Amino acid sequence: MAKKKQTEIDGIDKKILRTLMEDARTPILEIARNVGISGAAIHQRLRKLEKSGLLAGSKFVVNPEVLGFDTMAFVGVYFDKAADAPVIIKLLKRVPEVLECHYTTGNWNVFLKVICKSNDHLMQTLNSIQEINGVSRTETFISLAQLIQRQVKI
Repeated sequence: MAKKKQTEIDGIDKKILRTLMEDARTPILEIARNVGISGAAIHQRLRKLEKSGLLAGSKFVVNPEVLGFDTMAFVGVYFDKAADAPVIIKLLKRVPEVLECHYTTGNWNVFLKVICKSNDHLMQTLNSIQEINGVSRTETFISLAQLIQRQVKI
């Protein structure tokens, strides 16, 4: 895999990014006043940062607990054969409870982050994952509480 070109950002870019990372709905003109440059300059800098690939978009973050999703778990998945990975990953994408899927070093072929409404729902989800042809077994860790959640420091 080719190494991605690192984007250079200056102090103004950092101020803009910190503000938007704290609240993506902050008006551009408010950021401009706080940073000391024009709103047009803020727009230009944001476009430059988007083109560089540094900004992966903006989105609202839904609190899953408000929707009744109280069970977060991490699942290590073992494959029968590593060569089956593309097909298995494609099928894992169809499991709505799977939020993230990571290739990892160590014992597992992939490591999943899943969210469910209950332990029973988690058990059903694990059964769905284990029924995927090529999955030999899983190892599950239930999260009791998320103690740190942050983005990379700018």
